[in-house]
Amino acid sequence: MPESSFQQSLSQQQSLAPQMRRSLEILQAGSLELTQMVQQALEVNPVLEDVSESDSLDAIEHDDLDDLSSLNETDDDWREEQILSGQARQRSEDQESAREHLYNSIVAPRTLQQHLLDQLSVAAAPEPVRVATEALIGAMDERGFFDQQPDEVGRQFALEPEVVEESLALLRSFDPPGIGARDIPESLLLQLEHAGQAGSVEYRIVDGMLEDLARKRYQVIARKLGTTVERIIEAAERIGRLNPNPGGDFNPTGNPEIRPDVLIEKTRDGSFEARLTNDYLPRLKISDFYKDLLAKTGSDRAARSFLRENLREGRTLLRSLSLRQETIQAIAERIVAHQQPFLRQGPRHLRPLTMNDIAGELGLHATTVSRAVAGKYVLTPHGMMEMRAFFASGYQTANGAEVSNAGVREAIQHLVDREDPAKPVSDEVISMALAKQGIKVARRTVAKYREQLGVLPSHLRKSFSG
Repeated sequence: MPESSFQQSLSQQQSLAPQMRRSLEILQAGSLELTQMVQQALEVNPVLEDVSESDSLDAIEHDDLDDLSSLNETDDDWREEQILSGQARQRSEDQESAREHLYNSIVAPRTLQQHLLDQLSVAAAPEPVRVATEALIGAMDERGFFDQQPDEVGRQFALEPEVVEESLALLRSFDPPGIGARDIPESLLLQLEHAGQAGSVEYRIVDGMLEDLARKRYQVIARKLGTTVERIIEAAERIGRLNPNPGGDFNPTGNPEIRPDVLIEKTRDGSFEARLTNDYLPRLKISDFYKDLLAKTGSDRAARSFLRENLREGRTLLRSLSLRQETIQAIAERIVAHQQPFLRQGPRHLRPLTMNDIAGELGLHATTVSRAVAGKYVLTPHGMMEMRAFFASGYQTANGAEVSNAGVREAIQHLVDREDPAKPVSDEVISMALAKQGIKVARRTVAKYREQLGVLPSHLRKSFSG
């Protein structure tokens, strides 16, 4: 007879309490998505009122609101909460249906970052790797490429190098294939690896012969790889089907409904100030009628339970909205303080700035700043910008001034725009021209920034210019 025994054990799972999940969803939501979330909450929660048309100047309630440090508590709870049992509170069938409707009917376009964070939330990884992976996700552009080296991101967030490497491998295993690369060739290699074609003819071409491929030197490639021209042509067709913009399906810039969350404007005294638009966000309050009704329900336990639950969810929503707005406002004010040269003189004068810098000044976690700026837009004197675009590493010029990666890209674009179409400037020439301006950038880095700008290599620009 098999020996039987009774064992009791505790297991720790990465899970979010509903209130924490709600707070993080609201913090990360862009303006369009947040508008829909609030409208749907109004539809399913009877205790919420929209008083946008009211004369009241203080329509939004602030019951028991804390300062920005409470967002740190949310982050800490998310990292440390232990799910020891399934003691979830029972809900009525109608309440559960309403909650499902709220979460399932959101139709706002999802960002690449949200798509990746969803995958991270169910990935089996230790907590340090989760934190590092989230930092890497926040450092990617809309294509899924890194604007700075992953090890630079690691230094900004005080992450161990081996943890960054493990996190990078985890991130690159996510969908869509090819994200987490430094440039297009590396992304194509990742896509081939994902398809099980590491070491294939296609892989070897991408790994070192893309220029020959662009010039259609099929015979040269065939000779180098010891294969036939027909096989190279077949490989070229397969490479052409790879995606040079793996995050493109999630690109929020294709959404005509983008609205700025923040306006940065020049004041009468010549300084700059940041303010939230708030135009898209209804002003909410808890209905006094339902507060009074709760006091009058007496011994009707079902009614009291229903009202208490909706009041609790309503207050959670109001608190989360208030913290979101306070956090974005505080970050925007610090951006204004740091980016005065940009505001006065334009993109080439955008200074290097890290999320860790702002987090330290505000007493927040860097991951909280990363969540807060995700999918948010700022209308500046120089046009609409993603909020995350203000955060980038950069270079120090010969005279000690600082210039961001975005400033270097604009300088490259300026050189390309002014080139002689009959003699396009090469990456090496651009590197030398930048050096004369006091900016030391390697040729390979110039090539990376040129690709990010969508500018073809010099030999292809010449062939297209005629």
